[in-house]
Amino acid sequence: MAEGYDYIIVGGGSAGCVLANRLSENDAVRVLLIEAGGRDNHPLIHMPVGFAKLTSGPHTWGFTTTPQKHADNREIPYAQARVIGGGSSINAEVFTRGNPADYDRWAQEEGCEGWSFMEIRNYFLRSEGNSFFAGDWHGTEGELGVSNLAGPQRMTSAFVQACQQRGIPYNPDFNGSVQEGSGVYQTTIRNGRRCSAAVGYLRPAMKRRNLTVKTGCMVQRIVIEKGRAIGVDYIDKAGRQSARADAEVLVTSGAIGTPKLMMLSGLGPAAHLGEHGIAVVQDMPGVGANLNDHFGIDIVAELKRHDSLDKYNRLHWMVWAGAQYYLFGTGPVTSNVVEGGAFWYADNSQPVPDLQFHFLAGAGAEAGVPSVPAGSSGITLNSYTLRPKARGTVRLRSARPDDLPLVDPNFLGHPDDLKTSVEGLKISREIFEQPALKKYIRKIRFPDEDVKSQSDYEAYARRYGRTSYHPTCTCKMGADSDPMAVVDPQLRVRGVDGLRICDSSAMPSLIGSNTNAPTIMIAEKAADLIRGNDTPRH
Repeated sequence: MAEGYDYIIVGGGSAGCVLANRLSENDAVRVLLIEAGGRDNHPLIHMPVGFAKLTSGPHTWGFTTTPQKHADNREIPYAQARVIGGGSSINAEVFTRGNPADYDRWAQEEGCEGWSFMEIRNYFLRSEGNSFFAGDWHGTEGELGVSNLAGPQRMTSAFVQACQQRGIPYNPDFNGSVQEGSGVYQTTIRNGRRCSAAVGYLRPAMKRRNLTVKTGCMVQRIVIEKGRAIGVDYIDKAGRQSARADAEVLVTSGAIGTPKLMMLSGLGPAAHLGEHGIAVVQDMPGVGANLNDHFGIDIVAELKRHDSLDKYNRLHWMVWAGAQYYLFGTGPVTSNVVEGGAFWYADNSQPVPDLQFHFLAGAGAEAGVPSVPAGSSGITLNSYTLRPKARGTVRLRSARPDDLPLVDPNFLGHPDDLKTSVEGLKISREIFEQPALKKYIRKIRFPDEDVKSQSDYEAYARRYGRTSYHPTCTCKMGADSDPMAVVDPQLRVRGVDGLRICDSSAMPSLIGSNTNAPTIMIAEKAADLIRGNDTPRH
């Protein structure tokens, strides 16, 4: 006999945790949250600096891309979280929400009525618990803890000065009225600990008797009868189980997991489903299409002395840092590593920045990123094109739910993306050559001095670029007239009653920043749409 609930939320990432909290506020509503990964009980998850150890390993799915034909045919590691809290439990804790122009584009050009910046702004403010900024651009009482770093690392301060020397002005708040400039990122850290969506949203709601959270459960399919989603089938330690939803099934499995589940349930491109012997419930060509991600390219410098966080790779300093953190809650363990950043222009004719930079006060911090010679210390600067034009796909490998999907971001698949990426590389190098940083640098290791010409830079981008962990748009929202739109502006799946998609896969196009805060905003608005608190204009 199937367990009965009002709402079933499939996926315990950032969006799922938000929905679990908001929907269970009504004690008359029964809510089930199902997550394939485990609990967030590993200590590295809660230490801000632990990000550097979480981009591979047991808290991720272990995806790699298909061979990227525009990036030297490399199969690129593609970190996606498999743990409660999702990306917010393993990401670099950078808090940015994009440019208002991104959301106005959704509403005015991409058929998403009700999603302009002025219309979704309050959802950002509702979610935000900022410990420093307030006013029209910031919330202070939200579940997502946001703070300034207590003491930016010495190399981060030098980076911000170097940006100013390069002509990129200081900006104390990337989420205020002006996005462009350089500065120190605000982070989703509260009292020296990571504030994931699991910590901020889910944990306070766990005491409610009407909320059930199940981890280690792999959903096999959405059960659809007579054109309506009525529940899910899933596997746990005891075997095959079923749960029934009397109101709605809400899919929040992320931009890779959501289209995979949709296709396994018979919702997707008919020809592709047919290839795997899956009965077509609804022919939906947009499911798994339009994959849009940021292609980040790193440059790495070796320092003359141990001036970066790499100093703490040595055992005696590591012990010292651990003791400082556990005794006082301070020190290098409270760093998110990716402390500094900038929004700037590859093309000065653009109305808003088209590049974003992330400065890491260390080298080789993330899986697959070049490092410096053993025993030395380094720094890293990553840049990416904010609104890449290339689109990729998520496709099934087979009809077996346990098989990982085929992920093809089609990185650099549009010539404009390569052109902008190379400008980002050149600006990164120029920043490292400014006096504020140059005095600390022994040698820029990647790219080395042999990279000089435009073709050299292009080859470097193809060889070293990687995901920035921002997959989106694989079940995109749009107008009824858009044949590729999977959901309408109320996030309802077209042609299937009782089914919504409420995560980053519903974005119509990639926003120009990190994607965690926007994903939480989508879930906040989804909660109101589901509860009937947000009545769209007609």
